Amino acid sequence: MAHINRTSPIKRRSRSEVASIKAWLYDTLAEKNPMTVRQVFYQGVSSGVIAKTETEYKQTICRLLTDMRKAGELPWRWLADNTRWMRKPRTEIGLAAMLDRTAETYRRALWEQQPAYVEIWLEKDALAGVLYEETESWDVPLMVTRGYSSHTFLASAAETIREVGKPVYLYYFGDYDPSGVHIPQVIERQLRDMAAGAEIHFKRVAVNPSQITAWNLPTRPTKKTDSRAKSFKGESVEVDAIPPKTLRALAHNSIVRHIDEAIYQRTLDIEKLERETLVKVAGWFHPDEEEAPA
Repeated sequence: MAHINRTSPIKRRSRSEVASIKAWLYDTLAEKNPMTVRQVFYQGVSSGVIAKTETEYKQTICRLLTDMRKAGELPWRWLADNTRWMRKPRTEIGLAAMLDRTAETYRRALWEQQPAYVEIWLEKDALAGVLYEETESWDVPLMVTRGYSSHTFLASAAETIREVGKPVYLYYFGDYDPSGVHIPQVIERQLRDMAAGAEIHFKRVAVNPSQITAWNLPTRPTKKTDSRAKSFKGESVEVDAIPPKTLRALAHNSIVRHIDEAIYQRTLDIEKLERETLVKVAGWFHPDEEEAPA
């Protein structure tokens, strides 16, 4: 399997060739958004749209995506970037507005009555926006490690694991390279130590060697500077190389296998009744509005 070449130059493309790539970019993102820029690059490589070089990544994909978004040809929200974010406390313009929003957004804790507890762990924060679409809908924590996790982060995670008092299933998504293989091993070992006594089931979901072969994922040379490279065999694959829909499907399947359908439906029924109650309470703070006919 060929790996990514980091130095090959790009021949100058004609306007029609550039237009064809831009059309592919639009169609791909329209179908599969949100995606990271790196994911778009790997999809282009797999589809034969661009060569597997870092030059293509920077000078073709990054440049065209920037140009297209600035020109209004692509919505900014189609590209995910969770490496930069803002902190701000939630505030309201008044009590009535707060009650209205609460009624609209109220959700009952889905896993409170379920027989198990699930978390999705992710090595790269740049992909958080891709997986959050799935974890958010199932009320599952998305734990972003950003490489090797701090002891503080793991201690907090272990405290939650101890407190749930039920079997815990942790599913990990990360690169297949020397550090990417070692990171989840460290996480699992430290969580087991810190949450001693808890029933923990830890599984690496992606990237795995079988997926690299079955899905013909683009590889890259393994970094010789990585201290663990000597014991690592083969080339490396970034988790970004897996198509976003496949990543979300992997997360979805990991989650729903632990859902008791009867308990889940009962939770939704109670949530509906409680939301209706909140709507009524919110209505008490709008005395000037006439109640809509039933």
